[in-house]
Amino acid sequence: MSNNNKLVRSLALAGLLAASGASQAAITMYTTLSSFTAAVLELGTDTFDDLDPTEALGFGLQTRSAGNFTYVGEVPQSNFFGAGTTADVWLSTNGALNTMEFKNFSAGVAAFGGNIFGSNLAGGFSSGSFIVTAEDADGVFTTRIDNPTTASFLGFVSSRGSLIEATIAAVSEPNSPVVFPTINNLVLAAVPEPETYALMLAGLGLVGFMARRRRVVG
Repeated sequence: MSNNNKLVRSLALAGLLAASGASQAAITMYTTLSSFTAAVLELGTDTFDDLDPTEALGFGLQTRSAGNFTYVGEVPQSNFFGAGTTADVWLSTNGALNTMEFKNFSAGVAAFGGNIFGSNLAGGFSSGSFIVTAEDADGVFTTRIDNPTTASFLGFVSSRGSLIEATIAAVSEPNSPVVFPTINNLVLAAVPEPETYALMLAGLGLVGFMARRRRVVG
């Protein structure tokens, strides 16, 4: 195969991969902050440390910021409630069976995550099980996590380029302690556009072609 044909093939492959990424979009789950960070751009964090860890916070969190991104939080059945300590505030719910909803993301938000775990009636850590969902234009990704710690991380990245909503709810288990869904260090981020991957692959193909040319000429 000639060098010119190889370059054309590399460019065609880049285009196919970009088209595939656009047409076969999916939500990918990450269980470490490091792997999540490696897959996204412009990561922003909301630590909740400006909130009161001992008071009801109303039915919704109106337009909070995580870096350059914004979002709205709601608990349709009741309201949010602070947890943790004044030195490290967590966001929880006023009812153990309430669902936390995060939505109305600003433009470009394609990734959502955070430290997701449980808290007790006093606002301290409590072990439990939780259902976490993330939704984009292709549908809803749902997972269950059992007995996460305050350091446990869960993140979702949509190759669609935008997320619609994320939710967290505690699983009610017979004869188990009451546990409230809780999140800390909520993160939002963007992802590279499919066209960016195509350009990167095309660039790699061109670099390989030029290197081969240099070897032949020299």
